Order: sequence, then C-alpha cells, then structure tokens
Amino acid sequence: MSARAGRQGRRADWILALVALLVLGAGLGLRDPWPSDEPRFALVAKHMVESGDWLFPRRGTELYADKPPLLMWAQAAIHQLTGEWRIAFLLPSLLAALGTLGCVYDLGRRLWSPPVGRYAAWALLLTMQFAFQAKRAQIDPLVVFWITLANWALLRHLLVGRDWRLWALGWAAAGLGTITKGVGALALLMLLPASFAALAGWGRVRLDLRNPRFWFGPLAFVAAIAIWLAPMLAVALNHADPGYRDYVREILFQQTAHRYAQSWNSQQPPWYFAGVIATLWLPTALLLPLAIAPWRRRLARRDPRYLLPLAWVALVLVFFSIPAGKRDVYILPALPMLCLALAPLLPGLVRRPGVRRLAFAFTAVVAVPMLAAGLAIGFGEPAFERKLVAERGLVGGTGLLAAALCGIGLVGWLALAVGRLKGAIPALAATLATLWIAVGLAIAPLANDAASGRGVMAAVEARLAPDDELAIVAWKEQMLFMAARPATTFGFATRWSEQLARAMAWQAERPGTRWLLVQEAALTACIDRARAQRIGLANRRHWWLVPSDAVPDPGCRIVGIESQNQADGQDD
Repeated sequence: MSARAGRQGRRADWILALVALLVLGAGLGLRDPWPSDEPRFALVAKHMVESGDWLFPRRGTELYADKPPLLMWAQAAIHQLTGEWRIAFLLPSLLAALGTLGCVYDLGRRLWSPPVGRYAAWALLLTMQFAFQAKRAQIDPLVVFWITLANWALLRHLLVGRDWRLWALGWAAAGLGTITKGVGALALLMLLPASFAALAGWGRVRLDLRNPRFWFGPLAFVAAIAIWLAPMLAVALNHADPGYRDYVREILFQQTAHRYAQSWNSQQPPWYFAGVIATLWLPTALLLPLAIAPWRRRLARRDPRYLLPLAWVALVLVFFSIPAGKRDVYILPALPMLCLALAPLLPGLVRRPGVRRLAFAFTAVVAVPMLAAGLAIGFGEPAFERKLVAERGLVGGTGLLAAALCGIGLVGWLALAVGRLKGAIPALAATLATLWIAVGLAIAPLANDAASGRGVMAAVEARLAPDDELAIVAWKEQMLFMAARPATTFGFATRWSEQLARAMAWQAERPGTRWLLVQEAALTACIDRARAQRIGLANRRHWWLVPSDAVPDPGCRIVGIESQNQADGQDD
C-alpha cells in the first residue's frame, strides 16, 4: 500500500467514525426515557441505585422478571459515574452500537480488506432499523452487540487463524448476551455452519474438538452466565419471601422456553420477517436481490467467509420464524452479519447505474415527504398544528419541527442536485445522516415533555405543596420515573379498579395532604370530575389530579375498569 493510499484510508476511517458518532450520538442528554420499554428499564435501574439491591430488578414495588438485569446494571453504573439519568439511560445503547460497527468493520478488514470493512460498517450504519434502535434505550442494541462480538471472536478464530483467547471470548460474549436477553446464546449457532465447513473441507476451518483448549469456550459461556445466575439463585432459593422463588421460575422458564414455545403476543405469520427485511432494512435491502447470484458463485467456490455468516443469518431467521409471536426487532442481531457478507460485493454494485438510480429514488422518497411535512406544519392549515398539539402534546414548538423537517428535505434535494446520478450514494448517506441528527437534536427534544411524561409530572409538582403526598393510579413507568417526589403505587399488574379503591382508602387517611394522579381511562363515577383537575397529556393519555374533596365517598364501589398494563407496552 502506498503512502497516499494509507492516508486516504485513514481519512476514510475518520470520516466513518465521525459520521457514526454524530448519527448515533446526536441528542444524547436531551431527552428522557420514552415508552414502551425505555422507562421500564430506567425505572428498574433507578431502583437499583436508590435501594442498593442490584441483584433483583423491581418495577415499583414488584419484582420484575421479564428480562435479566445486565442492561439495567449498565444504566445504573453509568448513573453512578455521571449522576445524570438522561445520559445514563441512553449511553449503553450508543456504546453498544459503536461496538457493533467496530466488530463488523474489523471482520471485513481482516477477512477481505480495509475498504470492505468500511463498506460493511456503512451498510450497517445506514440501515434504518439499526440507527433507529441504536438511538433507543431498549435492550436490543446491547444484545446485538454481545452477539456480534461473539461472532467477531468466533469468526476470527475459525477463519483468520487459531486464537484460543478469542475462542473463549466468543463464548463469553454469548453468555453475556444471554444474561442481557435470553436469545444471546444464538451466537453459538455459528458453530453449525462451521462444523459443516470443517467436515466438507471448506478452506482451513477446523473446530479441533480433541484440543483441550476447545473446552475453554463452554467454560467461558457458563462463567459469564454465572456472573448473574449464581448469586441470584443463591439468594432467591434461600429467601423467606416465596416471591423470590416465583421470580426464579418466571425468568428462567416462563420468559424463555415457555415464551418461545407458546408466545402469547404479537402473533404474526411465518413470512412476517420478509416484510421486515423489505422495509426496515432499507436501503441495504434494495441490494439483496442483486447479491444472490454473486453469493451463489462464491459459495460454489467453497468460500467459508460467505458460508458462515450467511448460514448463521438464515438460522436466526428460521429460529424466530417458528413461534407465532414475532416482533420486527427480533431479527436485528442478524443484520450485522448480513452486512458483512454483502460488503465485498458493494464496490462493484454501487458502480452500477441501476443501483445509483435506486439510491437516487430512495433519497427522493425520503426528502419529498420531509419537505412537504415541514411546509405543511409551517405554512399549512392551523387545524394541522392543533392536531399535533391535541394528539402529541407539541405545544409551542411546531416552528422548530417544521424547520427540522424542511432541513432534512432540503439537504436531500441539494445533495441530489449537486451529485446527480453519479453522486446518488453520497446523497443518500448525507440525507439519512441529516435525518437522524435532526431527530436527535431537534425533533426528540421537542416531543420529550409529552412522550416522557415530564410535562405532566412538572404540572403535578407545581400544583402540590412541599409536604403533600402523591399516589399514581393506572400508572405507567414513565410517570413514576419522572416523579419529582416519592410516589405511592398499588401494583403495576393489579386491576385498575383495585388500584383506585386502595388509593382512595390511602387518601382518606390524610385527606388534606394526599393527592391521586389518575389516568383518565381509570376514572369512575366515584370521582367528581368537577372537583378534579385535568393536569395534562402524555403519550396520548390524559391524566387527572384528584384531591380528597373530589372523592366524596372513599368506600364507593368501583366497577367497569380493567388494567391495560399487560396488553400495553409489553417488552420482548
């Protein structure tokens, strides 16, 4: 490699790193957790910090057994370092996404060349679902990182050269993925195509089962899981409260094998993920039909660099297509390896006029609606603005929203006008980068008060005296997380009628200083709305602040309301 080529390569690496940091990191610290999953995990992490109990996650007063605690540990640890929840709840996703990009880049560089590594990382960064999830504080970015790290380590050991430390790291990363979300162990499915390649003599792939160091891998997997599982079981099985043993049964059996075999929500047909790939994996998905023939030729040449990642992607898709319950984010872990296998073909594909026309059209499809929406908000009918205020709680910020949307559209059109067909690929990258930066810096902060519940809880705090007490009925995690004072709750999964009855009895004990914050759907005839105050809108739900004189009969019989918490905002 010449000195000039080396400088160009380093410059290209710096550009990739800078754009990735801007796209994924824009907006860090500018918003609070949003439903459905973000407030749940942040609330659990907040309880860990406040209570000192990091072993057993809690949602309010109840043990939370839907997910292992690794993400919440990360959020709580970062809060201990920064003291700021707006950073702590999102930073794990940002670091995980950057780590995933780094693994894909390094694999492309080592298996093929540095330019291929850059193509792989760009393809992943520009895929809509990856960027969207990376800017969310859900559990999926972290589990994608652990799975990709495991793939990175295993593929380097299997394809680049024997490295038993990487072999053990791959298994350990799969174990850490498992205590992040149970599907982390899917990384080990890479051993199935590796076994086939070894038996069929594809390249130099070997598993070396007779080598004693082979067993370092399974031991590392068990050790990683034991970081959480061993102390949790030791405490739970010896605890006097039977609720801890219920927690063990729920998280180890109900939320894993039973949930997979008898999934009870988000039921979809077997072909559901084909639609996910065709839409949420844009624009990368546009190239997949063109990649089939080149992949077949390379597989015919028995190249394990294509076999292992592509077969692993296929196994992941099959695994998640079997149960009836499906969500689009389930197959996100397969995306990095798909981009890796696609990357060696990209230098040739992006030179094709047809691919450039696709990129031009895709950029226009993104830019036109953005510009049109921005103009409609800025100069359109007042009814449109009133609808945004009524449904989304966007008060006083529609001008900024209009400017942000117009900015995205104008960047797209300007990039297309300057680059024309030849520059369609850079225009696409510039448009998508602008979109995500605008979302982080302008659109998300504008929607934050309504989306996070901050606006409602600030209004509540302004209404209450310093010594007043608050209870929340039919509560959502974001309301409890954003409460500026300790708030009493009466169970999350508890029927709303029971919550309200207990809340009214609680309020009657000190009627002068106790207030109820009640979701409108849980209000009944037992509450006099004329004496209550409609305090605000959050996530398209109206909330009422109820003083004691709005409850003339605390023993009123409550009928006709049911809890919606189990059907609304389930995490997976």
